[in-house]
Amino acid sequence: MSAVDTGSLSTTAAPAGGEISRKDMRVIWLLLVAAFVAILNETTMGIAIPHLNTDLGIPPELGQWLTSAFMLTMAVVIPTTGFILQRFTTRQVFIAAMIAFSLGTLVALIAPGFTVLLVGRVIQAAGTGIMMPLLMTTIMNVVPPQSRGRMMGRVGLVISLAPAIGPTLAGAVLEFASWRALFGIILPIALIALAMGAKWMTNLGETRAVPLDVLSIPLAALGFGGIVFGLSQFGGEGGSGETTGIVSLVVGALSLGLFVWRQLVLQRIDDALLDLRVFRSSNFTLSVIIMSILALSMFGTLTLLPQYLQNVAGLNPLQSGLILLPGSLLMGLLGPIMGRVYDARGTRPLLIPGTILVSAALFFYSTVGEHTVWWVLIIVQAAMSVGLAMSFTPLFSASLGSLQRSLYSHGSAVLNTLQQVGGAAGVALLLVTYSSILHAGEQEGLSTAVAGAPGARMAFLIAAIISLAAVALSPFVRKPADDAGEGLHGGH
Repeated sequence: MSAVDTGSLSTTAAPAGGEISRKDMRVIWLLLVAAFVAILNETTMGIAIPHLNTDLGIPPELGQWLTSAFMLTMAVVIPTTGFILQRFTTRQVFIAAMIAFSLGTLVALIAPGFTVLLVGRVIQAAGTGIMMPLLMTTIMNVVPPQSRGRMMGRVGLVISLAPAIGPTLAGAVLEFASWRALFGIILPIALIALAMGAKWMTNLGETRAVPLDVLSIPLAALGFGGIVFGLSQFGGEGGSGETTGIVSLVVGALSLGLFVWRQLVLQRIDDALLDLRVFRSSNFTLSVIIMSILALSMFGTLTLLPQYLQNVAGLNPLQSGLILLPGSLLMGLLGPIMGRVYDARGTRPLLIPGTILVSAALFFYSTVGEHTVWWVLIIVQAAMSVGLAMSFTPLFSASLGSLQRSLYSHGSAVLNTLQQVGGAAGVALLLVTYSSILHAGEQEGLSTAVAGAPGARMAFLIAAIISLAAVALSPFVRKPADDAGEGLHGGH
């Protein structure tokens, strides 16, 4: 079977030695700045949603779509990046993505109501969805294999600063200003990143004219969107919402099936929107499954935990953000260390204890109540963040490193797509579970704090049970250099 030409990025070979050229490092750092802006924007929403729900007069299960729609849009956009990275230059892709992100931020800033705000978030997500695969594919192509762990660790250091700053920044801002101020802070940072890219971004490799399979795009949108929308309809008031949820899940599953079938047909002539030959690598497949489970756990927790802290524990937004801050900082600081350990020792010494830590933290969260002390929550969130840091670096490196170079862009697209879908499903599943039990308790005359505590416990318990699958699979993921059976040919 012929190799797949991945276009402009695939022609840039990683250097044989351990050094990365200054030009390539500049491109990577520009992409990291853009990723920082995007993640900072995304992580402010968890703290802001309770305020938005009150200000706009919307229920929690509707307000969560400001997060879910963002991740779902990324899940729809990311599969197209295989085409985008082949057809357009690195500079064109970067500038277009940052323009979209900046425009979406402006729309959200001036939005008169929920609908326009949601549109702004979707436009933001379109830019973010392009940026992340561009970053990952660039790293895989310009960084030599023996240095990828260290580079992924540095990536973790930079992009973990945003989750550390985001909730705390949001909490502080919301103490003195409205939710609009959050977008007012993000916009100038995005414009600075855009200006830096316009001045310094360079192209890597060559482009080529490739066909865009238009039918695959709506199939992907209906598939991923239908499944997560369906999940969001269960719970709450029941009735017609659950019927809509069942229909949406069926439509989503059928659309995903058609999408997969079409890609299998098109990849025979190297015209697939998303080349699924990446799944011929068992190491890649296992890594993607674990990454999706961890994304479900992480995004679901980062969205539900502020709801619990504010509605059940009675904390204000700033206090909620400060509880999340130490763990996020620790996750970032550990990134370079985890990268060096991965390069020296491989996957298992990190991934196995990492997934166990995440699962243990979720099981603890399933015991929280109205009177759980704040310092215990800080310790548990820090432990979960350490587990995520121990897991993400080896998973990114081992998954994409298991593929041949020509499949890097498609592997990055698959990895980021399923990560976003897993995250969106986690947000929907946990918040719908929480909201369902909360509404039932309030109808019985219970206060929000008393009614919300069992809802939070049940939501976290569901996430904890799901996380056990990641623990069970983690021993089977291997560092590509140690994998004599597949190595760099696993995707061929």
